[in-house]
Amino acid sequence: MDLLDTDVAIIGAGTAGMSAWRAARAHTERVVLIEGGVYGTTCARVGCMPSKLLIAAAEAAHAVRGAARFGVHAGPPEIDGEAVMRRVRAERDRFVGFVLETVEGWPESLRLRGEARFIDAHHLQVGEHTRVRAARVVVATGSSPYVPPGWRETLGERLLLSDQVFDWQTLPASVAVAGTGVIGLELAQALHRLGVRVRLYGRGGRIGPLSDPALQARAREILAEELPLCADAGDLQLRREGGEVVVGAREGGQLHEERFDYLLAATGRRPNLASLGLEHTGLELDERGVPLHDRYTGQAGDGHVFIAGDAAADHPLLHEAADDGRIAGDNAGRYPDLRAHPRRAGLTVVFSDPQMMIAGRSHAELCAAGVDFACGEVSFEDQGRSRVMLKNRGLLRVYGERSTGNFLGAEMIGPAAEHLGHLLAWSAQRGDTVRQMLDCPFYHPVIEEGLRSALRELNRALHMGPPPVRRCMDCGPGA
Repeated sequence: MDLLDTDVAIIGAGTAGMSAWRAARAHTERVVLIEGGVYGTTCARVGCMPSKLLIAAAEAAHAVRGAARFGVHAGPPEIDGEAVMRRVRAERDRFVGFVLETVEGWPESLRLRGEARFIDAHHLQVGEHTRVRAARVVVATGSSPYVPPGWRETLGERLLLSDQVFDWQTLPASVAVAGTGVIGLELAQALHRLGVRVRLYGRGGRIGPLSDPALQARAREILAEELPLCADAGDLQLRREGGEVVVGAREGGQLHEERFDYLLAATGRRPNLASLGLEHTGLELDERGVPLHDRYTGQAGDGHVFIAGDAAADHPLLHEAADDGRIAGDNAGRYPDLRAHPRRAGLTVVFSDPQMMIAGRSHAELCAAGVDFACGEVSFEDQGRSRVMLKNRGLLRVYGERSTGNFLGAEMIGPAAEHLGHLLAWSAQRGDTVRQMLDCPFYHPVIEEGLRSALRELNRALHMGPPPVRRCMDCGPGA
């Protein structure tokens, strides 16, 4: 048994772990990075990048089908499933290669391979080969797809997880997708547009992360126009018959059954903490088994253990994981001289079509905090540039504080949400007033003019501006 003594041990070499390693190394050379699986982040291997590759192929197919609306006739698209998945895998492997090149370029003496578990608060067992004594520990073990009880036993190899999709050699004929969160929504729509027979099942009627009731209602309407959707199916009744999965769901009191080649479980992700031996650390855990921690320092409890990324189960997004790792690594390196780090404004994007976004504080967060706020909104049905591109579906709602006129946040389903979301998150982080945002330039004709319309409505609702011009096509004098 090898023995290793170090100042900082980082468990997990994903986005948060890599960020923590760099930050801790600014304070001490005695840092070890421990990884029990393959190198390569969740984003690069099974998340952000491969899913966007699949979505890009789906968008190309959808554009061909919709070309006739512009008077351009291309005929129905012919989708080569093997070629689609070959590009997804090749580009995915390229992105993963960049991560591998980085991690494997770090000194081998500072990297350990094997599953880590706490023996006590300061000692880790790594595999069967090494015991590590660490003055401080950063837990950055990531997350894994959650599967409801009994599904594996019932469906066997006909059950798929989102992590498996990007290793497909070709596209299946049919897939039931369970889960209307970000992962389920993006994959279901992409597969549907690539010619796979799909039905998306959810519970409670909720679609994606949007919390504003008006936007939830609009999202259900828009997506149901294209995608076979059962958003309020309750508990699915599943059985396997030969090589097929039979999915039963109740709609309007009636049980409807449909057969598919596979069921894709997109029912959320859970932190990888169960086998870590946290019970030996003395840390207080919440009902999910996550150590209670300070998001601004990364510190779990009041001791020498820190937590970052998806393991912390706060905001499972790449930029948040990178920030988590930087904060936890910095404080683990400088411990006990802890520093609180300000967090960036919230920003969430869903790459559905239309896209969704939440920037700054969400409707639900503002309501829960008891903030006195007003709303402004714009529909994209008649927004000039959106109609030009035939992307005129969706709704944007913006929120401002009544007492100050400060911009607080926004939620949206509509065109270019990924770009508008960035503009709005930046304004929220700077603490802009709605008036200051309206004083910024808006070119013509652009989708951002729709944002201006929503901000004008919000300024009026705050009693800080004149009534906006109705049905303005975003052009003309004084626009």
